[in-house]
Amino acid sequence: MKQGAIFLVAALLLAALPVLDSPFVQSMALTCLMYAGLAVSWSMFSGPTRYLSLATSAFFGLGAYCTAWGLAKLPWPLVIMAGGLAAMLFALLIGLVVLKLRGAYFAVITYGLGELVKHSITHVEKTYAGTVGRVMTETPSSNVVYWTVLIIALLAVFTYVHFGRSRYGHALRGIGMDEERAATLGVNPMRVKLLGFCLSAWFAGALGAAMAVRWTYIEPNTVFNPFIVFQTVLISMVGGPLTVGGPLIGALVFSLLSEFLRLSLPYLYMILLGLLLIVSVLYLPEGIAGHDWRALWARFGRKRFGREP
Repeated sequence: MKQGAIFLVAALLLAALPVLDSPFVQSMALTCLMYAGLAVSWSMFSGPTRYLSLATSAFFGLGAYCTAWGLAKLPWPLVIMAGGLAAMLFALLIGLVVLKLRGAYFAVITYGLGELVKHSITHVEKTYAGTVGRVMTETPSSNVVYWTVLIIALLAVFTYVHFGRSRYGHALRGIGMDEERAATLGVNPMRVKLLGFCLSAWFAGALGAAMAVRWTYIEPNTVFNPFIVFQTVLISMVGGPLTVGGPLIGALVFSLLSEFLRLSLPYLYMILLGLLLIVSVLYLPEGIAGHDWRALWARFGRKRFGREP
C-alpha cells in the first residue's frame, strides 16, 4: 500500500513537470523516462529468464518507423499502438526460432536480427521511397510526447509488477533457474518465453513510436542505434534486473551521468560505461537495488571497529 502511494505521488509529480516550462528539464526527464521504460520492459523478460536479449534497438526502430509511415494518416494513439504491435509481431516471429537458443548464441542472434531489420528498412526506403530518411513536419507538441512516454513508462512498471506476480512470472523465474525442471513441472517453456518476449517488445516499440517525433528527421542509423540497446542493458544490469526499482534507479543515474560525460569526456564516455558494466557484473551481480547493502555495511562495520574475529 505504501509503495502504491509513493508510485502515485511520483507519477503525479512527473505529469506536472511541463508546468515548469523548462525545455532542458523536460528534455532530461523525457530521456530518463524513455530509458526507464526500456529498462523495465527489458528486465520483464531478460531478468527472470537470464536470456540476454539485444533486440531492443530493433523493436525501438520498428516503432519509430511506424510513426514515420503512419503519423500523417493515423491519430496519435493509434500510431503508438501500431508501433507496439509491429514490435510484438516481430518478436513473435523471431521468438519462435531464437528462443530455442541460450547464452551467447541467443545474444548474438538477437543483435544480428536487429541489424538485419535496419538494413532491410534501408533497402526498402531506397527502393520504394527513393530516400533513406523521413521528415516529419506535423508532429504532436512536446508536452503530448512527454505525457505519452510517461504513460508508457508507468504502464511498463505496472505490468512488470503484476506480470511478475502472476503464474507466468513465476514460470519465467523457474525457466531462468532450471528450464528442464520447469518443463517437468508442467510449464510450457516456449509458450511462456514467447509471452514474456512479446510483452517486453510491445513497450520498446511503443516507446520508439513516441520518441520518433523528437528527432523530426529519422533514418535507420538513428533509430536502430546499437547504443540504445547497450545502454538499456547497462541500466538494467547495474540497477538490478530482478527488481522494479533497479531499472528506475539506473535510468535516472545513467541519464544524468550520460549528459555529464558526453559534455566533459566525450571520447572516454563509452569506455567508462563499459568499465562500469564490468565492475557491476563482477562485484554487484544482482545490481544496485538487488544487492544486500545491510550485510555489506555490517561486515564493513565489524572490520572497521575490530569486532570481527
